Amino acid sequence: MSSCQLPVASNSWRGAFLGRSYKDLVAWNKSMDLVTAIYRSTGAFPKDELFGITSQLRRAAVSIPSNIAEGQGRLSGGEFRHFLGQARGSLMEVETQVQIAHNLGYLQEDSLGVLLEACAEVGRILNGLIASISKPSDT
Repeated sequence: MSSCQLPVASNSWRGAFLGRSYKDLVAWNKSMDLVTAIYRSTGAFPKDELFGITSQLRRAAVSIPSNIAEGQGRLSGGEFRHFLGQARGSLMEVETQVQIAHNLGYLQEDSLGVLLEACAEVGRILNGLIASISKPSDT
């Protein structure tokens, strides 16, 4: 194991997630809510941004629950953790692009606050999930 890898308790990971659907994960459900909010917010963006920030923001948002689902379907905690990291990276993209959209005048202050709070909530949940997978086994 390289110094950059975190230990994974295979047995505890399997016990916690084996037989469960990604749809049971709070992280997946909250990130799906974020996708819906992003789509609704970007619907009012200027039409000339359809292939610009509108598309970028939607793609990054969709990537979050997609990576959570793909990772949960993998066979090891290490693979799951990798895809959760990808989801977290996409979340950082969304946060940045939401701020850019606000700076360009496409999002009002109240919408900015709602979206950033949703991002923060998803981030906290993802971080907790990553930490739970990364814990060494107690047994």
